[in-house]
Amino acid sequence: MTYAFRAEGLVKRFGGTTALAGVDLAARPGTVLGVLGPNGAGKTTAVRILATLLRPDAGRATVAGWDVVRHAEEVRRRIGLTGQYASVDEDLTGAENLVLIGRLLDLPRRAAQARAAELLAQFGLTEAAGRRAKTYSGGMRRRLDLAASLVARPEVVYLDEPTTGLDPAKRDDVWALVRRQAAEGVTVLLTTQYLEEADALADEIAVMNRGTVIAHGTPHQLKAVVGGQSLQVRPRDQDRLPDAAAVLERVTGQRPASPARGLLSVPVAGDAALAPVVGRLAAEDIAVTELSLRLPGLDEVFYALTGEGPAGAGPAEAGDDGTADDSTGHGGGRADGAPAATARETKETVA
Repeated sequence: MTYAFRAEGLVKRFGGTTALAGVDLAARPGTVLGVLGPNGAGKTTAVRILATLLRPDAGRATVAGWDVVRHAEEVRRRIGLTGQYASVDEDLTGAENLVLIGRLLDLPRRAAQARAAELLAQFGLTEAAGRRAKTYSGGMRRRLDLAASLVARPEVVYLDEPTTGLDPAKRDDVWALVRRQAAEGVTVLLTTQYLEEADALADEIAVMNRGTVIAHGTPHQLKAVVGGQSLQVRPRDQDRLPDAAAVLERVTGQRPASPARGLLSVPVAGDAALAPVVGRLAAEDIAVTELSLRLPGLDEVFYALTGEGPAGAGPAEAGDDGTADDSTGHGGGRADGAPAATARETKETVA
């Protein structure tokens, strides 16, 4: 199989801290690989090695067939990198930022100006091209930062938590840009703590914890491994909630839980219970506003694999290299790690 990038057995230590303990990552051309994990899991360290910014202590990695250590210059010609925070020069205009990067990449002035104009149009920034970046909104800065990473027309783009700090509308803008790049054949490595982001964008997902990849597969495969389907019902009249619960228990033989206010959920082996539940609800005149059959969400996958719960957010902790990491989002607390056997069995099953 041909890979746009591939890492095998990456190990990286910072003093007494092991940031990576044998990490394998790979993505096919034109796909999005989502890398999920709590703070300190090793995501950023892996990206820095793939971007030639760090040398691994063991293992190897290639980008477009070029070794990231022995052929670092060739790798740099083929990649773009956007970190967690916008890195543009706030005192330059949007156009000047992109032209500057083009010139640093040895593009002739006219070619750099043409490429800047092309990217500004593509990212919806043409009207703001003459304004200093310091006047841009957070979403506009992030778009400019992404545009900057594409000046050299890279084959592979690394997006290290690109939507950190953005509101939902701005995140949607970035998501659209990521989808567009993948559709145009660019391979994207996306690290994120936003579970819905990985679910929405990634063709495949690698879950990292404590410097290792503990699971890998498509979003559907990961959800299927963690648990079966559940049948969910939300009665229109909340006074009928006990009646609806009784219906679910009679049909499925399982006592329903209530994962959210006014919502009932019961585990099922397949869709066989769906029709009987619908018929029984109708027979008892219980109107519903929601009735669905669903797999576990990625949040449930994440919590099950890492041992990280939604209430686990805590103060800033040490990052991969021992520096403070105050990133926000899901999984923001300390990673307590899934038991080794569980993580190993899950990874093998998905693979």
